[in-house]
This record gives sequence, structure tokens and C-alpha cells, in this order.
Amino acid sequence: MPPPWVTYSPLLPLALLLFTGLYLFVLPYATNRRSGRTEPRGSRARMSMKKSGASQGQSASELISKRIAELGDWRGKTLSRMRTLIKEADPDVVEEWKWVKPTKPGTPVWSHDGIICTGESYKNVVKLTFAKGASLKDPARLFNSSLDGNVRRAIDIHEGEEVDESAFKALVRQAVALNSSGKSKPSKKAKS
Repeated sequence: MPPPWVTYSPLLPLALLLFTGLYLFVLPYATNRRSGRTEPRGSRARMSMKKSGASQGQSASELISKRIAELGDWRGKTLSRMRTLIKEADPDVVEEWKWVKPTKPGTPVWSHDGIICTGESYKNVVKLTFAKGASLKDPARLFNSSLDGNVRRAIDIHEGEEVDESAFKALVRQAVALNSSGKSKPSKKAKS
């Protein structure tokens, strides 16, 4: 029979491993109890990310206006102008605030029976991405980005650039008509 220290020595690391695991499992709950919360920290963040509409009691329109004001430079003016053109092209458009993440405050979205387009601002460009842009006719060639995709198309607007207002409104109206018809692409039989 082996000596007792050989028999019982593997139990010490196993016990240490067990208590460490229990400590790491209980730690978030114990921390939350002290701060008055009952669920783990990450679960509240995950729940808030699922919400696609307004946050903190503000409407999507208010959040979009706030975003435009925060930009404050040519990007804010450009996004505001494009927002106005979208509303002129489709008075029934619905403004939404989607895809809120801890690293990103959210994205303005304009919808009518589905997403028409999103409005994002980057350092050097304001990007309007049409969800079904590949299915839209663009005789004025406004689409200048995301041209390789099968579904989306985007318009990148750089500082000082102007967008043909009537052509842009026509694109918005086409997107609304496409969303209302329920089709995402013209059928192959219709082309023949």
C-alpha cells in the first residue's frame, strides 16, 4: 500500500481548482448584490442591444437629430440634407434607430414596408446604404460604393460633394415601391 501522502496529494490541487471555479462563478452575483442588481452584468447589456428602436426614452427622430447635432460639421449638414430629401420623397417614411452597441451609439434607418436606407457618418464620408439597392435602377449613377454586392448599394458623399436631389428622391421612391411590392429582385422570367 502506498504512503498516505501519495494517495491524498492529488486532492489538494483538485480542491483548489473546485474552490477557484466556484469563486469565479459566484463573483459576478456577489458584486451585483452589493450594487443592488440581481442579474449578471453582461445580461443587461445583451438585453438592451436587442432593442432596435429608441433608447433612454427618446424617439428615433430625436436620436437622429441628436446625432446630426453631435457631428456639427459638414457631415451633420449633409446627413440633415439627405434626411430632408428622404422625407420629401416619402412623407410616410418611418425613422428608426437600430444596431445600438456598446462601441457604437446606433445607426439612423429610414423605412417604409422595410428598410429604405441607413445613414452612417465616418471621418471622411457620409454613407447612405440602400438595403435593396442592387434591384434599383440608377440612371444618374448615384451609387458609388458597395457595387460588388448582390443586394445592397451605397452612396458615399465626401466633403463638398453635391447629390442630384431629383435623382436621389427617385431612388427613395423606387426603394419604397420595391418594399411595398414585396419583391427583392426582378424575376429571371420577367427579363426574358
